[in-house]
Amino acid sequence: MSSHIASHTHTTISQKRIRLRIPKNYHEQPVISRLVSDFGLVINIRAAILGADAVGDGWFDLDLQGTSTQIENAITYIRDLELEIWEDDQGESW
Repeated sequence: MSSHIASHTHTTISQKRIRLRIPKNYHEQPVISRLVSDFGLVINIRAAILGADAVGDGWFDLDLQGTSTQIENAITYIRDLELEIWEDDQGESW
């Protein structure tokens, strides 16, 4: 789902839905928090699966909202961490 929303400052805001797997060795890392603080995104967690006591991998369905550049930079950051990411470009419901 890549949609565009016009903000009040005439900056085009994009929205992108991704699915992200965060392995247990990253559970102590603020990966999702950095998408907000380092890249200026607004994040909506649509769904999440995380085992009891954070055992195993975490799965997150996220809506990312920001400029196209912010979203692209955030996805590059995720890929640089070698985390699994799926992008929902067809607007499918997972």
